[in-house]
Amino acid sequence: MSSRRERQHHRRGQSRRREVDRTTIKVQQPVRALPLYELLDEEGCDLIHSEAMKVLSEIGIDFYLPEALEILKEHGAHVDGETVRFDPALVEEYISKAPSSFHQIARNPEKSVQLGGEHMVFAPVYGPPFVHDLKRGRREATLEDFQNFIKLAYLSPYIHHSGGTIVEPTDEPTATRHLDMLYAHIKFSDKPFMGSVMSRENAQDSVEMARILFGDKEIEAQPALISLINISSPRRLDDRMLEALTVYARANQATIITPFILSGAMAPVTLAGTLIQQNAEALAGIVYAQMVRAGAPVVYGSFMTNVDLKSGAPVFGSPESQLALIAGAQMARRYNLPFRSGGMFASSKIPDAQSAYESVMTMLPAVQSGVNFFLHAAGWLENGLSAGYEKFVLDCEILGMLHTYVKGIDLSEDARAMESLRSVPPGGHHLGTPHTMERFTSAFYRAELFDYNDVDTWTEEGSHPVSEVASRKVDQLLAEYQAPELDESLDEQLQSFIAKRKQGLKG
Repeated sequence: MSSRRERQHHRRGQSRRREVDRTTIKVQQPVRALPLYELLDEEGCDLIHSEAMKVLSEIGIDFYLPEALEILKEHGAHVDGETVRFDPALVEEYISKAPSSFHQIARNPEKSVQLGGEHMVFAPVYGPPFVHDLKRGRREATLEDFQNFIKLAYLSPYIHHSGGTIVEPTDEPTATRHLDMLYAHIKFSDKPFMGSVMSRENAQDSVEMARILFGDKEIEAQPALISLINISSPRRLDDRMLEALTVYARANQATIITPFILSGAMAPVTLAGTLIQQNAEALAGIVYAQMVRAGAPVVYGSFMTNVDLKSGAPVFGSPESQLALIAGAQMARRYNLPFRSGGMFASSKIPDAQSAYESVMTMLPAVQSGVNFFLHAAGWLENGLSAGYEKFVLDCEILGMLHTYVKGIDLSEDARAMESLRSVPPGGHHLGTPHTMERFTSAFYRAELFDYNDVDTWTEEGSHPVSEVASRKVDQLLAEYQAPELDESLDEQLQSFIAKRKQGLKG
């Protein structure tokens, strides 16, 4: 019994040390070394493309902004009222102007990220009006919650991006809350962040704050913002999204052009029909961005799942949505564009087995199929209506595993370990060999929050489910959080800008 207690004490000490180490691991953006998983052959990709061209040239996409219609007409699109049709050659011409990859700068240069190619970016959940934790349950999100999630994202070495509207702070006025959110990203993190897209003014405020933080020349050369432009499927871009897209493209800031599709409701019930529509919608937004400014950085986005045809509710983690994700990644590569999709999607309302299964069902295909930007990579609950505190840190454990997974297998001479294989006799073990001891602390990824002990030890320590362990971890992280240093003069300029804008918006 005493030896067991000693082992338990040693494990607890190891666990505490790992907790401290985990928050100081240097962020390293993963580069996928896995072979691509693809479903469509070349003929299949060509078929989706050619049918999408028919949607663009014969059926059309609606643009609900007069300024956008003028730009489209000026560049050769066929405008009939609010419906725009594109010749296939015109589409090909303008898609070719978009960069195949780009760099987004962060105020800590070491945390800037690359979008495109084999690079992967994990960003937090986006948009829920509610939050959930074990202590207080489900409730409306506040600015404090928003700040807390930024802190958690900042502290995780497996989140490379601060994200955007992680939650919607409902305790702040709608007209000015974007200013508080942008400032929170800048103040409480030094990772890259997203701009606001709810109006032209919000987008312009985002650009101006980026200019204060980085400088005019710097954000002209490389984007400091990446922003989510949702297409209101089926086949329409609304005025708010178009206003924001126009502002960002003119300022050379990156945008993620993403059709928001629930197959069976906003698109056909068949995957082929949904993919054709998604492709047409995404290309229409990308073409428009290039008409505003040739070379403006864009990401081909996909947010697609299906509805439950019995209830009408969205279903996350469905096999159909994963098949569409893989095919969507292939279409983005066909156009030589970065791709956004995936996330820890779950229909579950709490951090339980359902939420874990659903989340991994989405993330694993996303990693294998070559997604570049993973929005909603941590914290998603309740079909995106809630952001979960415990779910956030548990998702980060899976992201840590994926960092190891995407590296593939090292076949170097050192990794082959032939000398160690020769040194261990039949029936022996490798626990104490020099090869093992040199790699003891880094050989395998070990999830800090998951329990690897035997059942007796787990029982003696309280039989705590992982959600309770995660709750304690959230408390620890927020208690120990320290903000990254922000230049005082820049902070003063930002606060002065915010105060003036708030006064103007209230007036």
